[in-house]
Amino acid sequence: MNTIVHNEGVRQEGLPHTGRKHFLDRSITTREVIFILALAVCMTPWISAPVALMGGLIIAQFIGHPFLHLNHKATHILLQISVVGLGFGMNIHSALKAGSEGFIFTIASITGTLLIGYVTGKLLKIDSKTSHLISCGTAICGGSAIAAVSPVIKAEEKQLSVALGTVFILNSAALFLFPFVGHLLHLSQNQFGLWSAIAIHDTSSVVGAAGKYGPQALEVATTVKLARALWIIPVTLLTAICFKTGKQKMKIPYFIGLFILAMLAHTYFPMEAAGEVVVRVAKTGLTITLFLIGAGLSRDVLKGVGVKPLMQGVFLWVLISGAALWAVMTLAA
Repeated sequence: MNTIVHNEGVRQEGLPHTGRKHFLDRSITTREVIFILALAVCMTPWISAPVALMGGLIIAQFIGHPFLHLNHKATHILLQISVVGLGFGMNIHSALKAGSEGFIFTIASITGTLLIGYVTGKLLKIDSKTSHLISCGTAICGGSAIAAVSPVIKAEEKQLSVALGTVFILNSAALFLFPFVGHLLHLSQNQFGLWSAIAIHDTSSVVGAAGKYGPQALEVATTVKLARALWIIPVTLLTAICFKTGKQKMKIPYFIGLFILAMLAHTYFPMEAAGEVVVRVAKTGLTITLFLIGAGLSRDVLKGVGVKPLMQGVFLWVLISGAALWAVMTLAA
């Protein structure tokens, strides 16, 4: 039988040629090898969440993310699975107490941040959609809130990228700064958990910072932050009214329900050994998530943010961080 030679290999004449390259036919680049090795190192127990994030940032600046097109979906799924896994190490009664303590803080901070964000955006002459996305990301839960609100206001790709870039940059800073400040001011674990849940944008960085501070801080921070994330729903509905966009598709964080079920299972059907394993795996998943987030902050993303949106983001973040810190030190001693 005659054969026909192609660039992708050899096939027999008469057999169908799909034109597809098999995974094993491609060569792996040095950049991919370095990235995979760094990812594997993040799976070890010796790498903390801040170190993983810093490693991702270094790779983004000097090597580049070879699988950038998969990054957003991977971090989204990994974060949700990791948060649900953390629920298997938490008690529902302690979580309810923490959630009730953070309720007043949550209402005040979300309302205040959205109002001040609107005024700041006007003063800095930032387009209304970008300004609103940054305000929502700061007020509720970073990238998740931005992803939920953006289709409602019909945000363009550039506006979405600027808002996400702003909150991810500040998330990275918070992961290093908050534990340092917490220890400097001798915050209790309960105080730090409340403060980080209110003042840090994304759930990944909240859990990373609180987990570094201590187990009680992690429990308080995770519970308050996920309760805070539910405010995506009323804020998204209010956004539709204010921007007069009518009914648009709204993203609801359903994984929070699984997190609650995990806490209920741990509280009423405790399996200590299995629960410890799940929590350990969940923390590893969170470390990997932060590595991937850092690896996604390329030079182009950092340059694309712009000065004015970053100024708005920093101002809102400093304001809410300072106010929340004063509140927890005064009211949650």
